[in-house]
This record gives sequence, structure tokens and C-alpha cells, in this order.
Amino acid sequence: MLTYCKHCLMPSTKPDLHFDEEGVCHACRSYENRAEINWAARRSELDRILDKYRNTSGSNWDCIVPVSGGKDSTYQVIRMLELGMNPLCVTSTTCDLSEIGRKNIENIKRMGVDYVEMSPNPRIRAKLNRIGLTQVGDISWPEHVGIFTIPVRAAVQFNVPLIIWGENSQNEYGGPAAAAENNTLNRRWLEEFGGLLGMRVSDMIGVEGIRTQDLIPYQYPNDEDLAKVGVTGLFLGYYLPWDGLQNTLISQAHGFTSFDKTVEGSMVNYENLDNHQTGIHDYFKFLKFGFGRATDIACLHIRRGRISRADGLKIVQKHDGKFPWTYLDKPLTDILAPLDMSVDEFIRVCDRFTNKKIFKRDMSGALIKDKRGNLTKVNDDNLPD
Repeated sequence: MLTYCKHCLMPSTKPDLHFDEEGVCHACRSYENRAEINWAARRSELDRILDKYRNTSGSNWDCIVPVSGGKDSTYQVIRMLELGMNPLCVTSTTCDLSEIGRKNIENIKRMGVDYVEMSPNPRIRAKLNRIGLTQVGDISWPEHVGIFTIPVRAAVQFNVPLIIWGENSQNEYGGPAAAAENNTLNRRWLEEFGGLLGMRVSDMIGVEGIRTQDLIPYQYPNDEDLAKVGVTGLFLGYYLPWDGLQNTLISQAHGFTSFDKTVEGSMVNYENLDNHQTGIHDYFKFLKFGFGRATDIACLHIRRGRISRADGLKIVQKHDGKFPWTYLDKPLTDILAPLDMSVDEFIRVCDRFTNKKIFKRDMSGALIKDKRGNLTKVNDDNLPD
């Protein structure tokens, strides 16, 4: 049976999430602790760090900003430009780039930055998508690896030590305290929290004919090369108060475009816009753990006092965990085509990764689905509000 945080709607099934003796999750406590932070001191610390890495000769970039075209990476670029930095923006392309994703990438370029984009071999990427989906239930596995390896590889290649990341997801969404308090991203963070799900990049060698050289974009640089350049990364959200809605409003004022309606499986129109596959990724999170993107976002707004827990519950029950028939208006059949996978095969994979303990089943043990293929959680009707 699922149990939930007494303050937000996060369930006990979320990996690395812990409740205290009052039944409140770590993500809520982390947000409460922000009130005790001296943000002026944090900002001064950020200024000192940026001054340390600023290339005063003008012979190289001051920092690297990994960008996807989303609201948060747009915000990161805005802040770096405001702080007088000369960033090199680096994109690790998504697996199935959407039109709105491309539009927002072009908007970042127009803000006045140098920009490079790495597009890994799409044939290898499709194989990794299929392997990730069928082996660990994550179609986005290669993307989650690449967004952390390709900017670091760029830092080594272009001899730019400082990488500006966004929020520490362990702080924003809940996780081990030591990781939540971390203000840098390194190899250890990637291996523990970067979405590898226990499947190493080296494990892919020899699978479906994949060779070592096919995996170059997904390999983290070696320690010697990292030390030679002095590569370090920091979470901007450690130094500046981080809020997705605030980031959206600021980014929209600088040309960022939101979707024209609520994103499938979500509750807003401004998140997860760049990749058609994201709907599948979020759906599998719902199958495994009983919560999806709508829960994530509702909890962020509950903690900030924008909506009540009761209203958040109604929103989550309406939007969370919907079968991803058309993510960003692209049919599921088209999203699966590069993986050489039919919808029927996809549904069989879904059923295999579904946590049977938290969804309703019939007398024979089969999952109960409505006519759209949607599941119902076992205690969805009596979740405390």
C-alpha cells in the first residue's frame, strides 16, 4: 500500500526519498530549510567563484552552460549573461527533438552566445533507447547519460573548467541529505544520481553490435583529463533561489515559448517540451513508483504555498499517469518507429515493468485498465487530503 508525505503528495515508493518521524518527506524539509539560508552570502560566493574562472584575456570562454532549450537552461544562460560571463552553450541533443524544442534552442542562440551541439549517431541512439526501455524501463537512458557526459567532454576539449548546471534534483525533488546539500556535480554524482539505473555505458559494448567507438559521446572523460583542465561543475540553484515557475516567467520574457496546452501526463504547459519520448519516460516512472510528472510539479507548488494539498490531489488524479498516446501531439506509433517497436510490444514492456502491488488487478491478477489503457492505483480513492 502506498503511503504519502503528510505535507505534499510524494509517495514512499520514490527512490531515495525518506520521511521523518512526522511523516514529512525530505524534499519538503529541504525547501523549509531555504528560509534559513543567507542568500546574499550565497550570491557573494557565486560572484567570487565566477571571478575566479572569468577569462580576463578574452582568449577563451568563461564557462560552459549545458542547454536543452528548456525553461531552466534558458534561465541559466540569462543569469550568466547578466553576471557578465561569456558562456559557451553546449547541447546534447534529445532523442526525438520536437519543433518547440528546436524553436527554444534557436531562441537561446539569439540571446547572444556561442553555441555548439552534439548529435550522437541516431542509429546507435535508437538501439540504446530500445535497450534502455526493455532492460531498465527507461527509453531516455542514453539522453540522461549524454546530458551529463557531453558538456563535460566539451569542457575538456575546449579547456573551459567551469560548468554551470541548474538545480540539484536531489534537493528539489528529495534524496539523501549529503547529495541534497552538494553544490557541485562530479563523476560520483553522475554515477549515483545521473539516471544510469545500474546499467553502465560499458555494458552496452557488444549488445546489438554496438562497438566501443559508438559510445564515445556517452563516456565520461578520464580523471587525468579532468584534472588537467580542472573541470568543476556547480549547481546554480545552490547560489540563487530556484523555482521552475519563476524561471519560466523570466525565460518567457526573453523569448522562451511554452506549449499551447497542458502537456500530456503533466499539469502545466512549460516543462518537458523538447523531446517526444519524454512522455514515455514519465509514464514508466508512474508504472514503477505510482507517481508521474503531475505529482512532481504539484508538490513543488504545494511547498511554495501556491496550491493546497487538496487541490494538488485533484490535479494529480486528473493528469498523472495517463498512457502516452500523443506526447506533444506526436502519435505513439511514430515515437516508437525508430526503435522498431509496435504499440502492442510497447504495452507488453509496460506491463512487465508495472509494480503490481500498487495498481488494481482483477481476480485473475491481470491489471485493470480503462478503454484508454490507463491504470488505477490501489488506494487512489482514499489518499488523505
